[in-house]
Amino acid sequence: MIRAQSARRLVTLDCRSLAALMSEGSLKRKEPNGEPEEGTRKRRHKKHKGAGDGDRFVPPPVKRKVGVSFGDEHFRETESYLENGLRKVRPYYFDFETYCKGRWVGKSLLEVFAKEFRAEPLEYYEQAAQAGRLRLNEVLVRDLNVVLKNNDFLRNTVHRHEPPVTAQLLRILAENDEMVVVDKPPSLPVHPCGRFRHNTVIFILGKEYNLKELHTIHRLDRMTSGVLMFAKTLDVSKKIDEQVRQRQLEKEYVCRVCGEFPEEEVTCEEPIFVVSYKIGVCRVDPKGKPCKTVFQRLSYNGKTSVVKCFPYTGRTHQIRVHLQYLGHPIVNDPIYNTEAWGPNRGKGGEVNRTDDELLWALVEVHKSKQSLDILDISEEDLQPIVGNVGLKSSTEPVQKEPRVPADPQLKDEPQQLTLTENVSFEKTDGSAACRSTEEPRQDSRDSLCGECKIVRADPSPTDLVMYLHALHYKGAEFDFSSEMPDWAQDDWQED
Repeated sequence: MIRAQSARRLVTLDCRSLAALMSEGSLKRKEPNGEPEEGTRKRRHKKHKGAGDGDRFVPPPVKRKVGVSFGDEHFRETESYLENGLRKVRPYYFDFETYCKGRWVGKSLLEVFAKEFRAEPLEYYEQAAQAGRLRLNEVLVRDLNVVLKNNDFLRNTVHRHEPPVTAQLLRILAENDEMVVVDKPPSLPVHPCGRFRHNTVIFILGKEYNLKELHTIHRLDRMTSGVLMFAKTLDVSKKIDEQVRQRQLEKEYVCRVCGEFPEEEVTCEEPIFVVSYKIGVCRVDPKGKPCKTVFQRLSYNGKTSVVKCFPYTGRTHQIRVHLQYLGHPIVNDPIYNTEAWGPNRGKGGEVNRTDDELLWALVEVHKSKQSLDILDISEEDLQPIVGNVGLKSSTEPVQKEPRVPADPQLKDEPQQLTLTENVSFEKTDGSAACRSTEEPRQDSRDSLCGECKIVRADPSPTDLVMYLHALHYKGAEFDFSSEMPDWAQDDWQED
């Protein structure tokens, strides 16, 4: 039995998705033999029969704590280290969990896996069952023909890999009894989502700064850097949230855009419509929500312009979409400055594609660059996102893009992967310092894990930086600013 560290979180059973995140609090860490600690779970019942029995007992659902929180048991799941200008996370074991969906009742596990979890072939789930990776109401499942019942609780243990992020440090700008304000590096998500967990602001603050139980006041896109605020109490969070709703929060961003931006102040009030919540793609459309952004040019170097942005509303990707509409997209915007939007790249709202065609074109752009992580999706997410546009028959499994194979001798046998760095973190001058040592580390590869059998080329650190930065946030009782990023300086030279 492989020892898995339980994350105590309610998510979907799909071994690549975190789409149903819920609160933890009822699941306890397992002992080395894979059994829960004695007395820690009330889900077990003395009359519980084997998972394959037709008249098996199903325990009632456990009431869960409202809210999301992370503690030391979560932070101990793995370690981070620096390599090639990137912050990486060592692969680790993780439990995806879910209660039985209503549409699954009366169907076998095999049927559910075949229809709804097609990212892996059925052979994978059969092998996972034999390896002790699947549990039904905390009882090992060996037979996937077991028929699901209402309130069944499923657990799937997987070997998890996280994408790398830039190695830029997360800096503390301010901290008091009410708030924590940081200067967020680009490419770092605010909270766990998709394939990201330890490479997130919330985990870094909790693990390396001992700042836990924080409440998110606002969010920045993963590729956006700059001022990011957290409340230490729920009351403070509600107070600032009310300021946001009342439009009392002043926000100032800076970006570098294509072309010569007009010298005069520009106001854009085009409505924005969400094309896909999964990827996070929006566009200007009359049926969208009203919004307003004011732009002021700071400089022009003959090729690109540095522009200050003042968003008066808080729509998803508002600054990026409005700049695209104006014909001056952010220089390295991986979504709104690509050929997927057509020859004019969405200027004036001209796309000439259906929403599904647009999403498929965006996916194709990043598949060709092997950069789907930039869209915060993986190959197995493609079918529900783009439907059947450009795809084969929906009855066929999703085909993963080819990657460079790893050691050809690594077939189904676990091997040792030697990492050349071990890392510890120190807190100095408001920053977490990642100190590398030459002590080697041995991490085992997992025989069922497809990620362990391939080698992905590292992204360039510059590919993880988008030229959009939250420069200044001001409220009724606070005023926080960060420094201008290097790419916004007057003497900055483009590659």
